[in-house]
Amino acid sequence: MPALDDPQTRTDLAALRAGGLRWLGGGLLAVVLGFVLGAAVVRIAEDGGSRLPGGGLLVVALVVGGLAAALAGLGSLLRTRRWAAALARVPWRSGRLRIAGPAVLQVEPDGPEDEPLPLRLQSTAVWRTRAVQRLDGGEVRYAEVSPAEWVLTADGAGTVYGARVARRH
Repeated sequence: MPALDDPQTRTDLAALRAGGLRWLGGGLLAVVLGFVLGAAVVRIAEDGGSRLPGGGLLVVALVVGGLAAALAGLGSLLRTRRWAAALARVPWRSGRLRIAGPAVLQVEPDGPEDEPLPLRLQSTAVWRTRAVQRLDGGEVRYAEVSPAEWVLTADGAGTVYGARVARRH
């Protein structure tokens, strides 16, 4: 059975998609606010009003920060779409998660014929890394979305986590 047929998987992907939309919407809103504030600062200066201390810096911060957030949201939405397409083709596998470092994990498959899968978490968000670390020793479901990329989740996680195959040294 494809992983996407599981209602929990669809819910987890929807939560990830909602987060991407929040980042995209918030970023676009910050860019719009930056332009509106920039126009207001210029208008005040043209009318001979007192200069707004730090106004220009605030405009630049809003526009640049907003663009970065919008790009992060767009990337999240594209990644979620790609993962959903892959999860429509592949089934979940189950295994036990072992944490080997801050973002280094290993999934020990339930099947005795399968080799342990060394992975490196893709997320750079501290809260997501800590959430995965709390799953140490727990039962997880994982699926291959490309030869070098996997997604994993656990009951109650509320989202899916992306990981890449870790290179062995």
